[in-house]
Amino acid sequence: MAGLGMFKENIKIAMGSIRTQLLRTILTVIIIAIGITALVAVLTVVSAFEYNLTSSFASMGSNTFNINQYNNTLREEGGNEVEKINPIISYPEAKAFKEKYVYPMTQTSLSFTATGAAEVKFENQKTDPEITVLGVDEYYLTNSGLELTNGRNFNTFDISNNVYSCVVGSDFATKGLLKDVNPIGKTLSIRGAKFKVIGVLKEKGSSFGNSRDLRVMIPIQVARSLFSQPNINYSLSIMIQKAELLDAAIDNAILTMRKIRKLNPVEEDNFGISRSDDLLNKIAGITDVLGASAWVIGIITILGSSIALMNIMIVSVTERTREIGVRKALGAKKGAIALQFFIETITVGQLGGILGILLGILVGYGISSLLDLTFVAPWAAIIWAFITSFVVGLVSGLYPAIKASQLDPIEALRYE
Repeated sequence: MAGLGMFKENIKIAMGSIRTQLLRTILTVIIIAIGITALVAVLTVVSAFEYNLTSSFASMGSNTFNINQYNNTLREEGGNEVEKINPIISYPEAKAFKEKYVYPMTQTSLSFTATGAAEVKFENQKTDPEITVLGVDEYYLTNSGLELTNGRNFNTFDISNNVYSCVVGSDFATKGLLKDVNPIGKTLSIRGAKFKVIGVLKEKGSSFGNSRDLRVMIPIQVARSLFSQPNINYSLSIMIQKAELLDAAIDNAILTMRKIRKLNPVEEDNFGISRSDDLLNKIAGITDVLGASAWVIGIITILGSSIALMNIMIVSVTERTREIGVRKALGAKKGAIALQFFIETITVGQLGGILGILLGILVGYGISSLLDLTFVAPWAAIIWAFITSFVVGLVSGLYPAIKASQLDPIEALRYE
């Protein structure tokens, strides 16, 4: 009990010292807060990037892959770069692949972006020409990880009979043309053609300023008849029910596509295969680098903060030499003196940490909003910031506390 009383008394003395040196304490707290703010703000933005990028692909699952066109760079002798442009995936090729690729437990989706600037009308209202129209089949939604909040998906009958029906993004139902009505069964007009709404997609949000909820999906053959521009690039998406069969399914898909493009054995693939899990791994790698950069920036700033805090506490010990002498003359032990300065330093460190966390979250939220990213509470960053500010206080207070505890009481009482 005596030890607890002494501990409480030391806390009171430490708090009193902090109050009497308010300006110095405020300046020290601000110095520490700057370091913590830098760390938390960057980690908050990294968390937002990671969440937004991952959410774009994670819904596809780890058992999906796409076949698409891509550009790659070949290096000639002498270091000259030659850009090789792969041919687009034409409709006959995409259709042939869907018919010939018969790997077990897979479903292949064929789609294309008809336009990114369509004007959609409903009764006497119309949208700005900024709506994306996609030509899709009955497997597109499931292969892309898209969910419905209302209505139904396309079925085989809709696609094979070119039914003029459509599935719309969530913005149409929540804040667009259909916000005041039940969207299912309503008729939208696109390029003069009438489409009956059969489904509404779950909200996906924006990605780098581009809304993924301002989309209209229509049967692929209907889209081909309405949007007949040349050199349309088609996308193939394949989902397999068992993830362990993914590698074998991809190998089979590559062979099928090579046969369709009549590539001989020595020719390289002139198309791209992208796995959803590869994309997620790349995103994880990017965010790991960003997170490491945040720690480097934060540690450099926090190192400066800890040096400043240590210097201030050493000055405090020097200024309070006579006070320490009086306490020692009255029977205070070395441990009690050291504990007093430890508590002061850790308290200042934690105050700086709390202020830095609040400022860091605000700065991170502001940057995330400017970049149109979904804000994610950086709980890991907050926990690490608390730990870091505690360690800064601990390390910074170590030398001043030892110095204070080792002062000779007689010499200290002589100090003016």
